[in-house]
Amino acid sequence: MPDRHGILAIDVGTSSTKAVLFEPGGSIVGSAHRGYPMLTPHPGWAEQDPDAVVTAALDAMTAVAAAAGRQRVTIVALGLSTAMHTLLGLDADRRPVTPLLTWADERALDQAERLRADPAGQRLAGRSGTPLHPMSPLPKLIWLRAEQPDTFAAARYWGGIKEYLLHRLCGGDLRVDRSTASATGLYDVLAGDWDNEALALAGVSRSQLAALVGSTERIGPISAAVADRTGLPVGTPVIAGGSDGALANVGVGAVHPGTLACSIGTSAALRVTVDRPVVDPAGRLFCYALDDRHWIIGGATNNGGNVLGWLRAALAPELPPGSAERTLLDLAGQAPPGASGLLMLPYLAGERAPRWHGHPRGVYFGLSQQHRRGHLVRAGLEAVCLQLALLLQMLESTGLTAHAVRATGGFARSPLWRQILVDVLGRPVGFPASPEGSAFGAAIMAMRALGIVDSLDVAADLAPATDIVRPSAATTVYTRLLPLY
Repeated sequence: MPDRHGILAIDVGTSSTKAVLFEPGGSIVGSAHRGYPMLTPHPGWAEQDPDAVVTAALDAMTAVAAAAGRQRVTIVALGLSTAMHTLLGLDADRRPVTPLLTWADERALDQAERLRADPAGQRLAGRSGTPLHPMSPLPKLIWLRAEQPDTFAAARYWGGIKEYLLHRLCGGDLRVDRSTASATGLYDVLAGDWDNEALALAGVSRSQLAALVGSTERIGPISAAVADRTGLPVGTPVIAGGSDGALANVGVGAVHPGTLACSIGTSAALRVTVDRPVVDPAGRLFCYALDDRHWIIGGATNNGGNVLGWLRAALAPELPPGSAERTLLDLAGQAPPGASGLLMLPYLAGERAPRWHGHPRGVYFGLSQQHRRGHLVRAGLEAVCLQLALLLQMLESTGLTAHAVRATGGFARSPLWRQILVDVLGRPVGFPASPEGSAFGAAIMAMRALGIVDSLDVAADLAPATDIVRPSAATTVYTRLLPLY
């Protein structure tokens, strides 16, 4: 019996790394994930150990490689998806000299606000497509240069988790795909190159940054040490891939203008794929590269599934961990749409789009004696979706038209939360069968690199929306509520 072939996708996220093995038709052969902690040594800081992230990726790869062997599937390539906006300093031997600063790190709030107030900073944001926000590596670099000059000086190279993971897998010089680079604030999305003015503001030179490559470029075979460590075939090619947000559009089939990709995981986002870079002059939306012919426009929020996690900890600490969220969702389902006049602003972790300020905080508005736990939970779920509706308004104000919506993320396990999203957006939403949007996007990029598929158009066929949810009568409630929100 001949071996089957598979593409191993590595999806490096904020809290864990997934390794997912796909067959060319999109079916999942096996998967594994490994987690790692977020370190908060000071209020507003959000760091990780970069070596712990790499170890998690290698462990997940090892588990899936073993499963592939048992099922007689030959892994023919490795595709990478990594979180955006990470920052890491490396020495001359490409070893970390700083922790991995994540998108959630807010230490550079003042630096980002100063850039926002400066006309030169606004012009830079117009070229980079990356909003001026503490999530971005640009203000983080400015902060490090001012607040930790010795650490800043010790870094021979600057990059993020993508550059470091590629180096650990393949060795050699640092490389990064343009998709990931375009979310740093150091990249000119219109010119397709590092931005000289941004580099001067950050105090770094081109020689300190990775070489730019395409999303379908072969970085090289995995090293002998990685092959021995993981059990992957010697010589397995590694494909650069892209950022997790951009690849999520590919993985859910939202690759044509007019099809929106919506995701609600720890955070949430609304994105559309376009065939030319378009920068929002008001700075409300991002514009990131996907590959040399596609760009992603949209906005990300800081608050998604973390809102339900906070509600569980704050309102139901006595409930068993395994059933707490299900119980809260059941209670929320008993409250009416609009939560009997209770409105929540869900800014528990600050906020990004569409206003891009790092310091907003959460609010319950309209609280009265009639409200119970279910109302508070429902208002939180509705708030996450109302924030996404604001992003949809911003997208449509730029002239983009949403003909279809594809949604994915952990929230989709809840029929209630699915219906709330559909009713708040006021249009049908399709849910693909596979929840692995970013990982599948990385696999499709790897298949393009190998010539298995010849364009992104195939993504819409490989990731069809198998479940379409349509608006209910509750849409009228949210139509009235959105202007107040």
